[in-house]
Formats: sequence, C-alpha cells, structure tokens
Amino acid sequence: MPAPLPHEHLPSAPALVVQSDDITDGDRLNDLHVFNDWGMTGQNLSPALRWSGAPDGTRSYAVTCFDPDAPTGSGFWHWVLFDIPSSVTELPTGAGTGPEFKGLPQGAVHARNDYNTKEYGGAAPPPGDPHRYVFTVHALSVDSLGVDSDTSPAAVGFNITANTLARGHIIAHYGV
Repeated sequence: MPAPLPHEHLPSAPALVVQSDDITDGDRLNDLHVFNDWGMTGQNLSPALRWSGAPDGTRSYAVTCFDPDAPTGSGFWHWVLFDIPSSVTELPTGAGTGPEFKGLPQGAVHARNDYNTKEYGGAAPPPGDPHRYVFTVHALSVDSLGVDSDTSPAAVGFNITANTLARGHIIAHYGV
C-alpha cells in the first residue's frame, strides 16, 4: 500500500485550481524536473505552475513539492516556497531554480529542502517503484508566515497548515 499523501492528513480546505504547462496530474515527470546529481541527469528546473480560485482573504501563497514514497520514514521535501504575494498567481518554469531564480516574485522565501538547498530539487528516487511528487499550492490568510529560510520544512508546513484558506495540487510520478 502506498504511503498516504500529505494532504490526506491535513484539515480539509476548499480547493484551488492548479495547472501547469510542464506537468500533468497522474503523468510521469520529464527530465526537465529531475535532479541533476545523485546519479540523475535531469535539468532540475521547477515546473511552471498557475492557480486560480483563491478565496477572499487570501494574503499570500506557498508552494510545496513532497515525495511521500521516499524511503526515509518521513517522506522527502523537494520544494518549500512561501510568502508569495497574493497578487502572484503563477510561477514560470525555473522560478524555483537557483542561482538565478528567474521569475521568482519579490518577497518569496525558499526554506531548505531535504537536499539541504534553498531551492527546488528535482526527482531522484532510488531504483524500484515510481515515487509520487505532490506539487501543492496553498492560499494563506497571512502576508508572511513569520519564519525564515532556515526553518525546517516540517515547521514551515505547520505554519502553512495553520494559515491555509484553500489548497490544490498536481501529483506526478517518476521512477528509475
């Protein structure tokens, strides 16, 4: 039985519509979004995402990517981006990829992912069954989560959950 998805443990919230020109719900990630290390040869670019349907009172957004199937006992955080201004409703391909962060909105903050970098880190599962990559956009009731880029993904996630007005996701998979 596959590991539960992260949103299955969270309080219910209205749905945001999340779309992408780069990834499709239920499909395989292409090499554009695969890590370029740990034996992988992808381009390690964050996917383009856009969202709509945020409720009144949305003051900021957060974007996360989580692999619940990682053999860690606690999953693997690939991307934790927060304090995205409420006026922003899309990120271009590579916005979460350093060192340029092209298209990353001013004020947005990357927390350290489980690769120990403050940016998007692509898929890099061990050989075996494909892993699921849950790209989630969270509409938040605060302008800022009040945490910084050195805050752990779990603590950022706690603050995201405490302030979520709505969320939506795309789940893609990748295996070697």
